[in-house]
Amino acid sequence: MQELIDFISQPWHWAVSGFLIASLSILMTILGEKFGISGSYNAICTASGLGKKMRFFDRNLKDEFWRFSFIAGALIGGYIAMHYLQSDAPVQISAKTITHLKDWGIHYPSSVSENLGYLPTEIFNFSNPKGILLALAGGILIGFGTRYGEGCTSGHAINGLGHLQLPSLIAVIGFFIGGLLMTHLLMPWIFG
Repeated sequence: MQELIDFISQPWHWAVSGFLIASLSILMTILGEKFGISGSYNAICTASGLGKKMRFFDRNLKDEFWRFSFIAGALIGGYIAMHYLQSDAPVQISAKTITHLKDWGIHYPSSVSENLGYLPTEIFNFSNPKGILLALAGGILIGFGTRYGEGCTSGHAINGLGHLQLPSLIAVIGFFIGGLLMTHLLMPWIFG
């Protein structure tokens, strides 16, 4: 059993997850559903009773059961992975990126014991006002953008482009432009 846990907890080749995501996307298409997590926002709002007040959230919850199951599976799977399948192998990022982050004062954790999940505490830190402000601003922007753009980055890039949808292509181009602006303009301003 320990050998299986050791095997599962090691970093896997990217093609494994790519194959699984593509298979799930094909299956969801055959079933007539759109694969994506951001649609669960509407289902949660419907379940909370907003469907009675706002027509946008008026949905049949029986049709959303699979989405609630998906969310529950993601939460349970994340908990299991974090507590029972955590790898001691470092996250593999380039030495150039580590040096670049160090120039901004962002320390790259070298082990799980040093920092759970290898998250740089200079960014993911809720004990100082800057960390709290960044988390709130990022959450609001991501939440608003996901609803306004009718999907998240992975939903548009994987499912939308897989279905050859022009709005998804435009959204993905926007994501890349936003990523470049964040990397080359905003991050140096925030952390530099």
